[in-house]
Amino acid sequence: MAIALEEARAAAAEGEVPIGAVVVCEGAVVARAHNRRESDHDPTAHAELIAIREAAQRLGRWRLSDCTVYVTLEPCPMCAGAMHQARIERLVYGAADPKAGAVGTLYDLSNDERLNHRFSVTSGVLADESAELLREFFGRLRQDRSDERRAADDSVTESTR
Repeated sequence: MAIALEEARAAAAEGEVPIGAVVVCEGAVVARAHNRRESDHDPTAHAELIAIREAAQRLGRWRLSDCTVYVTLEPCPMCAGAMHQARIERLVYGAADPKAGAVGTLYDLSNDERLNHRFSVTSGVLADESAELLREFFGRLRQDRSDERRAADDSVTESTR
């Protein structure tokens, strides 16, 4: 999870939502990634999807049934669905996602008996650190937007004088 947090910090440094993911197979890191939605202009460029794709390429197979995914935030439905499709063995995540969490918070795609694959989930690993990165990022974003609005308001006031 420490590597996933490193990836999340890299995402924040690039102006991306700070989420990092790592895929481990037989004790070795085979892929690591962070969110790239803004830089790639791709709504599917979530850390988990990028890491799963990279792991599949490196391992030369789409079935990742002996792999564990570590991610700093509870996966959304798209990412949990990708884990299901990749036949991931286990997921370990940090902070729960009350707005989009799909492995226990809003939905549970990891253990839905209607699906043909289930995977184990361990939640709350380094949750405080993961959540703090997100709080700091969105706090800065809100502050920057507030500063921009104030500057725009000041500009309008100056032009009307």
